[in-house]
Amino acid sequence: MPKKVDVCLIALSSPIMIGIYEDKKLIETLLSEEKSSDVLPCLFDDIFKKYSVENLFYANGPGSFMAIKVAYIFLKSISILKKIPLFATDAFYFNNNKPIKAIGKLYFVKISSEIKTEKLNEILEMNFELPDLLKYSDFSKTADPLYGIGAV
Repeated sequence: MPKKVDVCLIALSSPIMIGIYEDKKLIETLLSEEKSSDVLPCLFDDIFKKYSVENLFYANGPGSFMAIKVAYIFLKSISILKKIPLFATDAFYFNNNKPIKAIGKLYFVKISSEIKTEKLNEILEMNFELPDLLKYSDFSKTADPLYGIGAV
C-alpha cells in the first residue's frame, strides 16, 4: 500500500518546487527548472505512481500570471478528476513575506493582509521555500488564483 501524503506546489518562479508531506512533515522535495506546462504532468505522474495523495496545496499568487494560471488549472483538474481537496495560500507564506516581482520595477508587497504593488528601485531576489511542517490552518479551501494586477 503506498504512503498517504499531501503535496504542496510552488510554481511561481524557477525552480518549481514540490513538497511531499507525510503526517504534515516534509519527506521529499522535487525541483525543476523546466516550464510548468511541460514538467508538471511528468512530476505528478511519478508522484501518483509512488504515493497515495490525500490533499493538494499550492501558492496561488501573486506572481507570474501565466505560472499561476498553469498551476491552478493543472491542480484544479487533478482535484476534480481524482476527488482530492485543493487548498491555497499566498506566495508570501513561502518567502518570509518579502516583495515578489510583478513587472518592471513593480513588486507585490503584503502589509497586514493587504497585497498591493510598490515601485522598488533595487532588484530583489525571489527565493521561495517549502515549510518543514505543513499547517493546514495556514491554507484556505478557496483556492482561486491571486493574479494581483490585470494583464498588461
